[in-house]
Amino acid sequence: MAAPDDVSPRKPGRAESSSDRPRRMTRTQTLTLISIASVNFSSMICYSILGPFFPNEAVKKGASQTVVGLIFGSYAVCNLIGSLIMGKYIVQIGAKFMLIAGLFVSSVCTITFGLLDRAPAGAAFITLCFIVRSIDALGFAAAMTSSFAMTAKIFPNNVATVLGSLEIFTGLGLILGPPVGGWFYHSFGYEVPFMLLGFLLLIMVPFNIYVLPSIEADPSKDSFLRLLSHVRVVLICFVIFTLSAGLGFIDATLSLFAMKTFNLSSGYVGLIMLGLSLPYCLASPLIGYFTDKYPVSRNGFTVTGGIITAAGFFLLGPAPFLHISSQLWLMIITLGLIGFSLGMTAIPTFPEIIKYAQEQGFEEGLSTLGMVSGLFGAFWSLGMFYGPIVGGLITQNLNFEWGATVQGGMTFLAVSLSYYDERLVLSFTHLLHVGKVS
Repeated sequence: MAAPDDVSPRKPGRAESSSDRPRRMTRTQTLTLISIASVNFSSMICYSILGPFFPNEAVKKGASQTVVGLIFGSYAVCNLIGSLIMGKYIVQIGAKFMLIAGLFVSSVCTITFGLLDRAPAGAAFITLCFIVRSIDALGFAAAMTSSFAMTAKIFPNNVATVLGSLEIFTGLGLILGPPVGGWFYHSFGYEVPFMLLGFLLLIMVPFNIYVLPSIEADPSKDSFLRLLSHVRVVLICFVIFTLSAGLGFIDATLSLFAMKTFNLSSGYVGLIMLGLSLPYCLASPLIGYFTDKYPVSRNGFTVTGGIITAAGFFLLGPAPFLHISSQLWLMIITLGLIGFSLGMTAIPTFPEIIKYAQEQGFEEGLSTLGMVSGLFGAFWSLGMFYGPIVGGLITQNLNFEWGATVQGGMTFLAVSLSYYDERLVLSFTHLLHVGKVS
């Protein structure tokens, strides 16, 4: 199935023509949207099922809490490496093949992970967990990098709208993963949740072989270093990093803090976490549509959303310098605020990087979109690795309140730099000019 003819991204600053106006989606676009939505949902639900029961099972098998954290962290590291590699070589590998192969690898790894309870306790079990989880991360990186690039290629004039809409399915996967995995685990044991969801991913392979279009493209000589030579791109990547670090921090520390402070059960903590996910799912398509319709608003949304996110982290503890006692109602409201503001901040970043890549003279094709997808995935994974580890250390040595405060301060720094990026670009350009003259 050939890709649609109208898949060239609109150049910044070009006057809107009749071809740019909203029109009915083609069959290829509709099928691609269904396909990638299913990939996002199934991949995320398989990714998130471990939380409720795997740490306890791993401890029974001789793994310490630190080792369990490293098993989770290895996923983020391998995802980071995989995103960069897949983003660089997406044209040579083929976007469709990369997505399908990634799905297949993730499905096999999910099923295999469900069999690890049969491995001998101790070093053998721990080693196999690292191996399977790391390979799974590479498959996930391939599938998600390709899906982002294909979305941007097939929906060139509505990137933020489509990505925002797809985040609904990403959020649903993250929301449903823990309760579904926990229910199957308590009802049928360790193996069943991995088997069922692994086979769900496996079924997606033939479906996507039939549905996804093949996109032909030529490899580019451009590199990630050239993409990162633009100050604005670096600042956007810093924003992406702080957002994912914040989510990683919340995942790793909030449940223990809520249980200890408010004497809540794990079930109630899961309900509280919906306060973060649901507003994000609702905000993402709305922000995507608005920023596609008014591209000039992207930086404003990023900065405003980042400031609200930072304020939310200051109130999450709350910060010690605010002299406010922890209240359950305040935490729930704050999580909702953070969830909504994350959508405001994150959704405009991907099309913004594409815009600046085009301004730097990058080719308007799959190769560039692959690099942008890989860069986005790499910095997101870096934040997901940094957030739980550094946030956990701060929480362990100080407390949760200071951990959330540090995260809020880092987010505020990122959006402040993003707000003043034009001045930074001018200053940097002036310094380069002075250096050449001297």
